[in-house]
Amino acid sequence: MIASKLIPISILVLSFAAGIISFYIMSDLPKEEKKKQMDELISQLVNFVLFIWLGKILLHFSVFIKDPLAILAYPSNSDSFYFAVVGIVIVLFYKSFRKQINVLALMESFLHVFLVASFLYEFIQFVWYNNPYAFGYLIVLAILLLLYFLLSRRVTVSLLLLVMVIGWSLGMWLLSIIQPFVTVFGYIVEAWFVGLFFMLSFVILIYKRRKGDVK
Repeated sequence: MIASKLIPISILVLSFAAGIISFYIMSDLPKEEKKKQMDELISQLVNFVLFIWLGKILLHFSVFIKDPLAILAYPSNSDSFYFAVVGIVIVLFYKSFRKQINVLALMESFLHVFLVASFLYEFIQFVWYNNPYAFGYLIVLAILLLLYFLLSRRVTVSLLLLVMVIGWSLGMWLLSIIQPFVTVFGYIVEAWFVGLFFMLSFVILIYKRRKGDVK
């Protein structure tokens, strides 16, 4: 029972560790800036996990009140994942508003970590667990990784981020049509969330282009 829960967590930690190490090795940022970005990334990843747990507690609040430890038996679901996404966006917006972080630089660093971690995670799911639904997402991630490394030194950070976000959203949306479900790190992501994410990204890209922020 314990091993069945620890193995998925270990794979997730391994995937993100590989993403962070890859970022540290391949990034052209000065050493101090890389360390700063890594510290902030790890901090926000921890916040994301805490938000998932908070979402799980709120969704099963009656159970939590009766037996707090029983909440450990409940798996985190899509609603907890959505709650964590909203929570981390609020945190980043607040820190950006207070000028405590450069969100654009952080998102560029996170993009590298996310793509590498996701690719490794889905590769393990496909090869080790023989999960056929991991293959489609694996192809999407391979294309995005290729685009990322081709464009990262040729376009602005804003344009790179927007292209990657729209590419990811479009890929996930297509997969949601082809497959019964799509997942991100084991969490089922529904079509409406992917579609909303895609539309928001597209609107931002149009808005930025009209303002002349990206070329």
